[in-house]
Amino acid sequence: MTITAYNDGGISQRTAIYAERQMLKHAKPVMVLEKLGLTKAMPKNKSDTIKFRRPKIFSAQTIPLTEGVTPTETQFAYEDVSATLRQYGQVVVITDKIEDLHEDPVLNDATVQAGENIGRTIEALNYGIIRAGTQVYYANGTLRTDVNTPITLQKQRAVLRSLKALKAQKITRSLSPSSDYATRAVEAAYVAVAHTDVEADIRNMPGFSTVASYGTRSPISEFEIGSVEDVRYILSPDLNPFLDAGGAKGTMVSTSGVNADVYPIVYFGQDAWGMVALRDQGSVSPTVIPVGQKTKDDPLGQRGYVGWKTWHAALILNQAWMSRLEVAVTAL
Repeated sequence: MTITAYNDGGISQRTAIYAERQMLKHAKPVMVLEKLGLTKAMPKNKSDTIKFRRPKIFSAQTIPLTEGVTPTETQFAYEDVSATLRQYGQVVVITDKIEDLHEDPVLNDATVQAGENIGRTIEALNYGIIRAGTQVYYANGTLRTDVNTPITLQKQRAVLRSLKALKAQKITRSLSPSSDYATRAVEAAYVAVAHTDVEADIRNMPGFSTVASYGTRSPISEFEIGSVEDVRYILSPDLNPFLDAGGAKGTMVSTSGVNADVYPIVYFGQDAWGMVALRDQGSVSPTVIPVGQKTKDDPLGQRGYVGWKTWHAALILNQAWMSRLEVAVTAL
């Protein structure tokens, strides 16, 4: 998304470009979700509203044709789904003298940490959107406050039955690891994303296959742990649970020791949700203000800063193609 320009910030454009590349380099490994949604670039100097266009699905034609009679035409049409772009950013203060990005380890360390925080910020924003879908299942009971049992194959099958009945298509492409918007083909499957705490319970499900056992089949993500029937499981420590939100903990993980923590597992198909991807030069606007640069707010030039800002938007494109299964996690 090419939205913002570089801040002047006391550094050359060459250094700013290098700072942005360093930030993006460390942001990408943190972001799991970005590769799995429908991505869109935001053109420069446009409004703060971004539109995703999707074709309207045709209804089945169940009336036989009449000999010699042309059937009524079906109009092909699109519908728009919109989201509002919002700006996010961070400023980090440093007190050591900065000569230039390539030479100062303090600045490099700050840039690395800022880059990782960009990734965590975008991941948190995306996750906040997709885990708020309207289709929800519970490992047990009928409310989040009832949940105190782990994931089961039966519950996975219930979720998948609904997705398939609502015509959710399996994911067949994902965003490539490169810095542009190219996609790569992947073997068709539904995807489930969740916190890494759920891993042991997923591995204990009947029919679980590890990534190592895939053979010639490639994983969709480097965070993928394996599959169960039609579902690929992708886990990240940044996809946080609802702490103490479930029923009596029993043998489940609990932050307080009283109620079980509730972990959302989000299942979805192709184009269920979309986002403005963190790609291309200009997607992040870095700021580097060297120590020694005197201003009215810092007349002795005692402070320096590293910062970043970016624009982002994410939204669910089709609620019917995404479901959330809320589970507890077995304590180990």
